[in-house]
Amino acid sequence: MPSATRDLPSLWQNFLSEVDRRLPEPVEVHCLGGFVVTLLYGLTRSTNDVDYIEIRPAGAGEILEAIAGPASELSRKHGLHFQHVTVASVPEAYTERLAEPFRGRFGNLRLLVVEAHDLALSKLVRNSPVDRFDVAHLAKTAPLNPEVLQTRYRRELRPGSLLGDPGTHDRTLQMWIESYFQPHR
Repeated sequence: MPSATRDLPSLWQNFLSEVDRRLPEPVEVHCLGGFVVTLLYGLTRSTNDVDYIEIRPAGAGEILEAIAGPASELSRKHGLHFQHVTVASVPEAYTERLAEPFRGRFGNLRLLVVEAHDLALSKLVRNSPVDRFDVAHLAKTAPLNPEVLQTRYRRELRPGSLLGDPGTHDRTLQMWIESYFQPHR
C-alpha cells in the first residue's frame, strides 16, 4: 500500500472537503475502482467518480448520494461524484485489509480503500479492457503478488461471493497471471 497519508489533487481536495463539510455525522466509505487506482497507484487515466461498495452507518448512503451523487449540486459544480457500486465481487475478508490513505484530512468523511490485491480481484468478473489495464498497472506498481491473488481468489472469492460462471473467472485469473506476471519469452 502506498504511504499512509497521501496528497490529493486540488480538484479532488476541494470536492471532498465540501462533501465533508456537508455531512451531518461521521461516515465511513469503502472505496474501490478507478479513484483508488489513479490516486494511490499513479494510473494516468482520469476518473470522475469515487466508486464505493459499503458505507457506514447504513443509512448514510442516501445522505451521501444527495450531497455528492451523480445528480447532486456538488457533482454539477466539480464534475466529480460518489457512485455506489451495487453489484461487486470482492474477497470476503476485504474489510480486514482496508487502509485509510487520507487519515485525518477530513472531519466527517473517512475514505477507506480496498487493498491492491482485493482491488484487482474486484475487477475479475467484469474483466473489461479498462479492468485489465488497471490490473496490469497494479501488477507493476502495487506490486501484486500472483500467489496472493490466487489464494484470495480460491479462499475468499470463488466459494461464495463470486458472481457468474466460476470456470470463466478461473480462466480469466489464469490469463492475468500469465499476462501480467510471467516473464515474456
